[in-house]
Amino acid sequence: MMARAAVLLRLLLLGLFAACRAQFAPPTVNISLDEDPEVRWAPLTKVFDVEYLNKAAAEVIDSTVPKWVHQAITPIVTALEKYVPEPYAGEIRGMASNLGGSLSDVIILNFAYEVSAFCTSIVAQDKNGHVYHGRNLDYPHDVLKNLTVNVVFLKNGEVAYQGTTFAGYVGLWTGQSPNKFTVSGDQRGSEHLWNWWKNVVSAFLFRRSPVSWLVRETLEEAEDFQDAVMRLSKIPIITGVYYIVAGVRGGEGVVITRDRTGPADIWPLEPVSGGWYRVETNYDHWLPTPARDQRKEAAEKALNATGQDHISMETLYQVLSLYPVCNEITVYTTTMMAAKPEMYSTLVRQQGCRPH
Repeated sequence: MMARAAVLLRLLLLGLFAACRAQFAPPTVNISLDEDPEVRWAPLTKVFDVEYLNKAAAEVIDSTVPKWVHQAITPIVTALEKYVPEPYAGEIRGMASNLGGSLSDVIILNFAYEVSAFCTSIVAQDKNGHVYHGRNLDYPHDVLKNLTVNVVFLKNGEVAYQGTTFAGYVGLWTGQSPNKFTVSGDQRGSEHLWNWWKNVVSAFLFRRSPVSWLVRETLEEAEDFQDAVMRLSKIPIITGVYYIVAGVRGGEGVVITRDRTGPADIWPLEPVSGGWYRVETNYDHWLPTPARDQRKEAAEKALNATGQDHISMETLYQVLSLYPVCNEITVYTTTMMAAKPEMYSTLVRQQGCRPH
C-alpha cells in the first residue's frame, strides 16, 4: 500500500494529471464467427439505436470526406465492391442491410476510420516478467464516444478473440487473442486525402489489406506472439502504420514500424538492458517528435517515475490518464494483458482529458 501511494505521489508531482471527467465502459456484443457474415453483426442493433447510428455515420463521413469527393467516389466504390474480400464484403453488406444505409456509404465509412487515428500505445514489463499493454485511441470525431463497443468474437461457442471498435466498422485497432498476444495500431504519419483514396483503390485492386483488417485477421489466425509479429510485419497493407504487440512471456513486446510492403523497423522490449517499456505515438521512434506534440515525452516521464517495480494494469492506466497522453480528442483507453485475458478493460473518455 505504501509503495502504491508513493507511485501515485510521484505521478502527482509531475503536475500532469488530467481532468478526466465522466468515464464509462462501452457496451459489449458477442459476434459469432459461425454465423453467415451478412447476419453476424445483427446484435449491434440490440444495443444501438439504428437511426442514431445512421446519423453518426453520416457525420463521420461528412467530417472526413469533402462532399464533392464523396459524390465523385461513390460510383467508384460501388464498382469496386466486388473486390472486397470475404468475410468483410459479407459483413459490410450485412451492416448496410441492418442500418438501412447504402452499401457504398458503409464501405466509405469503414475506410474513413483508416485515417486520423492519433494514438498512444505502451507495452511494458515488470520485474517479474509480466507484460502489460495499454493504448489511448484519439480521433477528432466526438460522436465516436457513443459508438464505441467491445466485441467478443466467438467460434464454436468459445472466445476466439476480442477487441474494441466502433459500431458499423468491421476492422479492429485494439484487440486481444486470449493467452496468446495483444495488438494495437497507431497511425504512422499523415496521409493527404488524395493519396489516401488511392490507397483505398489499391486495397481492392492489389489485394492489400487495410491496417485494421490485418489486426483482426492476425488475432483470428496467429498461433502465438512470434506468429503475430511475423504476420503484422510482412503482409502487405494499404498504408504505413505502427503495430504494437505484447505476448505472455517476459521480453514479448515490440513496436513494428510498417511501410506498405514490409517492416521499416522492429523495436523490441530489452528489459535486461533497461528497455522495460516502449512508447509509440504517431512518429518514428528514432526521430525527434514534433515540439507541438508532447504525448510521448509525458508518457516516458510518467513511466520512469512509476518504475519497473511498480508497473501494473492500474499504474499503466494512470500513465494513460495523464495530460497530454490523454487529451481533448481521446475517445477511449484500453488496458490489457494477454496472460490474463479477463483483465481486458476499455473505458470511454466521455469529455476527453484536459490539464488541471
